[in-house]
Amino acid sequence: MQLYRSHVLVCGGTGCTASKSDKIITEFETQLENSKIQDEVKVVLTGCFGLCAEGPIVVVYPEGSMYTMVTVEDVKEIVEEHLVKGRLVKRLLHGEDGDNSDKSLDSADFFKKQLRIALRNCGVINPESIEEYIAFDGYKALGKVLTEMKPQEVIDTIKDSGLRGRGGGGFPTGIKWDFAAKQQNDQKYVCCNADEGDPGAFMDRSILEGDPHCLIEAMAIAGYAIGANQGYVYVRAEYPIAVNRLKIAIEDAKKYGLLGKDILGTDFEFDLEIRLGAGAFVCGEETALMTSIEGYRGEPRPRPPFPAVKGLWQKPTILNNVETYANIPQIILKGAQWFSEIGTEKSKGTKVFAVGGKINNTGLVEIPMGTTLREVVYEIGGGIPNGKKYKAAQTGGPSGGCIPASHLDTPVDYDSLIQLGSMMGSGGLIVMDEDTCMVDIAKFFLEFTVDESCGKCPPCRIGTKRMFEILERITGGKGEEGDVEKLEILAKNIKASALCGLGQTAPNPVISTLTYFRDEYTAHVKDRKCPAGVCKSMMQYVISTEPCKNCGICARQCPVDAISGDKKTPYVIDQEKCVKCGICMEKCPFKAIFKNV
Repeated sequence: MQLYRSHVLVCGGTGCTASKSDKIITEFETQLENSKIQDEVKVVLTGCFGLCAEGPIVVVYPEGSMYTMVTVEDVKEIVEEHLVKGRLVKRLLHGEDGDNSDKSLDSADFFKKQLRIALRNCGVINPESIEEYIAFDGYKALGKVLTEMKPQEVIDTIKDSGLRGRGGGGFPTGIKWDFAAKQQNDQKYVCCNADEGDPGAFMDRSILEGDPHCLIEAMAIAGYAIGANQGYVYVRAEYPIAVNRLKIAIEDAKKYGLLGKDILGTDFEFDLEIRLGAGAFVCGEETALMTSIEGYRGEPRPRPPFPAVKGLWQKPTILNNVETYANIPQIILKGAQWFSEIGTEKSKGTKVFAVGGKINNTGLVEIPMGTTLREVVYEIGGGIPNGKKYKAAQTGGPSGGCIPASHLDTPVDYDSLIQLGSMMGSGGLIVMDEDTCMVDIAKFFLEFTVDESCGKCPPCRIGTKRMFEILERITGGKGEEGDVEKLEILAKNIKASALCGLGQTAPNPVISTLTYFRDEYTAHVKDRKCPAGVCKSMMQYVISTEPCKNCGICARQCPVDAISGDKKTPYVIDQEKCVKCGICMEKCPFKAIFKNV
């Protein structure tokens, strides 16, 4: 085995790949071929490091130096300066300008408060190499359960760990497995939900891209625990990199005898197949997902019976999402007590969040349960850009709710978020600043739900549409007395009567914004004003005559010829023609144009 003095790890996640990280890898290999250290340095494709805001990311070990926003043109300098001469390329190092004395991966503020369990191998190993996964204790947990543990012991370990489903509902994983294990049937199934339809969510995708073997190992362990010999991974077709790496991993696992018959010399048999989803949000709901795997239109089924009793093809089935499975091997290897000591009393372990919106460090973070929202936003996330104030954070995607500034110190766990009218969800966390209209945000998420409703039940199909129409009316400056009350009545009825969890949680963004930002609804309806200046129908761009120099720049820049005037006549904006694009205000050199909200 060849030993290297340096390893160059290059992010190969979707975000960095879109920014040409594949070409960066090629350029590193080319530059190294032309150097004297070709045999001393290994270039490694990895998954996502997490700090997506500063990609493409390159980390050089053993120093752990993290270079950000690397371009193909930067590679030659990194090779010549760092790898050949041992001098850091300071202009590319992560961190503030100035003190670059210790800008290693471990010292970065973004990582200090994180605890990576589900993401432990992402950004560390080559996801397309089964050998690297095995070198990092891969498949050791599977070997342990097959040779040292009985199926019920595996289930009891997961129960004792306190692991709850990371896909949204938070149901105890071990209890779900136990239900399925106790069913007497000739066939059982293990399913993985990798559909991930929430706007702004990419946790499961990143695990599949960075550590696909972890999912395979965990699903095989689940199969052993409940007595299943077949598994299915339901993944979005819009995740081509994740799908390709998962295919490679499955093929390699079969070659190594880690899938198929007589796994690791035992009589245990387990196989795995991929099923591609067409991007329907409703297929994130477990019964709709199983209906889709069976070849039918993805629509939810009434429960009970629950999938653990009658799931895929009416056989006992367990379904967990990618992140839930990613915790399993570590729980088996390190023990239930180790995992249960992380987090809070009722929310054990860690949670992965895709942090986006108005925040400096957008990306993927994994934090112990109980970490406060303030810590996530200001310490890990780096705060709000341009000195703006935090206004709210949406957790749980379209099924969640908004958390205002007054609750910034709330611990992030299942129960605390539900008490605030939100939910953990799969892990999307969208941060909003003071310039956000909360009525418009509620409309955005509800529009998504209306578009994605499968249409099977009237409360979701019709009720959410009526709610959206009211919100459109309010944000369009045509709100009527009683509209807010109608929204509340509709929300309550939909939650109580929709068929599946997606329909039942669809009103949450409206309910939470009404709870914490009711004054904005009142301003829209009664005063015909949008306090944030977002709803275009309620604002005007106006030219102030005093600072205006009659230069005509605004008129020349206006795309719809809504501005008239000349050197002798004051310039004015025709509000009927104006499309509220804001170009005139942006281009005015004298700051004579302002937004009247």
